[in-house]
Amino acid sequence: MPRTVLKRLAAVLLCGLVVLPGGAAPAAAASRIKDLASIEGVRENQLVGYGLVVGLNGTGDSLNNAPFTRQSLQAMLERLGMNTRGANLRTANVAAVMVTANLQPFATQGSRIDVNVSALGDAKSLQGGTLLVTPLLGADGEVYAIAQGPLAVSGFVAKGDGASVTRGVPTTARIASGAIVEREIEFKLATMNSVRLSLRNPDFTTARRIAQAVNDLLGQPVAEPTDPSNVRITLPQKFNGNIVDLITDIEQLAVQPDLPAKVVVDEASGIIVMGQDVRVSTVAIAQGNLTVTVTEDAQVSQPNPLSQGQTVVTPRTQVTVNTDDKRRLGIVRESVSLRELVDGLNALGVGPRDLISILHAIKAAGALQAEIEVI
Repeated sequence: MPRTVLKRLAAVLLCGLVVLPGGAAPAAAASRIKDLASIEGVRENQLVGYGLVVGLNGTGDSLNNAPFTRQSLQAMLERLGMNTRGANLRTANVAAVMVTANLQPFATQGSRIDVNVSALGDAKSLQGGTLLVTPLLGADGEVYAIAQGPLAVSGFVAKGDGASVTRGVPTTARIASGAIVEREIEFKLATMNSVRLSLRNPDFTTARRIAQAVNDLLGQPVAEPTDPSNVRITLPQKFNGNIVDLITDIEQLAVQPDLPAKVVVDEASGIIVMGQDVRVSTVAIAQGNLTVTVTEDAQVSQPNPLSQGQTVVTPRTQVTVNTDDKRRLGIVRESVSLRELVDGLNALGVGPRDLISILHAIKAAGALQAEIEVI
């Protein structure tokens, strides 16, 4: 084999690209079904709870401004056998917090999950605190986990008489593996005769391609797209009721997703994101800048001697209008790719914020074959 051919082959392998015959798309353009869709029912569940953090170094809630912290502290001490009703509590080492967590699918009793802790009152920092036993409730009001443990705070606050420094958010914290699961969520996946795939980005074409890929793998029409968001799959007989094996095989299938042409615009930051299917018809664009400059100078008016006048300050205003006449009418020809569209718009020499206005104008003229979404 000639040395030049070997060099080209090595360059292709190093770049990680595989060029298919006939101009086909590379294999990297396709995505796994595992990344395009999720199994209906296999999902996280959100938990929330209310608790107390103790051990703070004077940075907790002021009990006069946070009555719920006082009530919670008194109730906790009473459960431990101490009567504090009517007592004047003045501690600043306690803070009321909200505890949140996500219960993973198929979590079993005794397994641990991470929790997030956020201050509820006027605490300055949760640094060095410890969360007391806090029940975590689900949407049905039942307790699914119990949280407790020392807090890990990423931010901090340092304060002196004349200055203070705050880094991050010291009133939020995290406890790794800080909650123990006490109740399991019933979901019998193994007994199901069918499963439904929920697309993360609903699309008719993508749903049909997923169904075709599954049917080609199994050799029978067991997958059917019911709508742009769901594909129903019936368990074939050859899997002997083991739906886990079926899901494992399906998740690894590669499918080319299809998405509508869309332009996402963030006017606050001037960010523009265009999809690869965005097209624009031949259109002429003229963009010019009008700059108005207003300058004011203060001048002192001094009266003549012995005129009994007063010295006054009079403003002097100068207005200058500058029009950029060098920019001509430009033509953005019909594009066949995103690169040509971007090159055509960049050739006009406009910035991102002017480009946002141009895109809206092109859309209003009916020349932009895409949807504009403003975030």
